[in-house]
Amino acid sequence: MPDKNSNYFEAIFQLRNPNVEVKRFLMNQIAKRKGAFIAKEVKQKNGIDYYLSDQRFARSMGNKMKKSFKGEMKTSRSLFTVNKQTSKKVYRVTVMFRLA
Repeated sequence: MPDKNSNYFEAIFQLRNPNVEVKRFLMNQIAKRKGAFIAKEVKQKNGIDYYLSDQRFARSMGNKMKKSFKGEMKTSRSLFTVNKQTSKKVYRVTVMFRLA
């Protein structure tokens, strides 16, 4: 387990209409990536939401899935907080991949 809190997440990766192959591809990529982990998994009526610890990884996974499988990808971000020391805005990213 990483040194960060197990509930910590920077991104939500939403899989819509997934099949077994797509899920397996995502799990293999997460296992290969050092420092990336799933904080939470929430089942939805039309798919699954994975709460991931790495925002950059979530974005790159969306692009990899778009190239590997037929489907659409959408990315959005929402303001999570403002860092008190640096006054930088901290965003959480949502990546949605819908299988065609």
